[in-house]
Amino acid sequence: MTDRHAVLRAAAATLPGETPRLDAELLLAHVLGEDRLMMLVGRAPVPDEAVARFETLLARRRAHEPVAHIVGEREFWSLPLKVTRDVLVPRPDSETLIAEALRHFAGRPPARVLDLGTGSGALLLAALSEWPASTGLGIDRSAEALAVAAENAGRLGMGARAEWRLGDWAQGVEERFDLILCNPPYIADGTPLMPDVARFEPAGALFGGPDGLGPYRLLLPEVARLLPPGGVALFEFGEGQGDALVAMAKASGHAARTVPDLAGRPRVLVIAVA
Repeated sequence: MTDRHAVLRAAAATLPGETPRLDAELLLAHVLGEDRLMMLVGRAPVPDEAVARFETLLARRRAHEPVAHIVGEREFWSLPLKVTRDVLVPRPDSETLIAEALRHFAGRPPARVLDLGTGSGALLLAALSEWPASTGLGIDRSAEALAVAAENAGRLGMGARAEWRLGDWAQGVEERFDLILCNPPYIADGTPLMPDVARFEPAGALFGGPDGLGPYRLLLPEVARLLPPGGVALFEFGEGQGDALVAMAKASGHAARTVPDLAGRPRVLVIAVA
């Protein structure tokens, strides 16, 4: 038996990345089958068998495997989502799209939501969690990703409200949607990435061509036919891409603006139809 805080201190000192203590806490909570915060206030020592299992998980993290892959899920918009190597790990920055959608639809929920490049289903399921009467469609070119999204919808009790379709962006989609959500690949090809990302997350969901803007060149011209009056399309983008995307939207006939994430960095392109 070992004091849990001593175990955490020792573990955190060996882990890579920017959040070694948090990573250690999440892994130990997973091993003990406890909520992280309850684990931190607990006083019971860690059994030797649990210490051994914890060390196995720490070894995986030292090899840069993301914590979300090790424990099998990641929280997004307070929803526990299954993640695998077939989907991006949902990031807090992407919650900016949901916050902006809530502002746009204050007092009038969208009836239909479209999530392009849905991956784990994070954006669509977060939106549906906010509007219980809404339904949505998630599209992805990866059948494996769609299987993860469908499982997440079922686990969260939204299986009847979310449809999943294999496809290439909005190609073949004839319906119009009140809300379009999209977090496309926007990293320029060849950009060096942290080992946690480069080794474990799908390249097809990360890289967006020589300048990272390839997906937007396909997507922005589609907005007019997919959005009805009063609708809004929200696209996540990367550092330094905002001005180019506003200009690109203008060239496609749309007035657009950007909104920042919690760190104050421009993060989301907003295209609203009057």
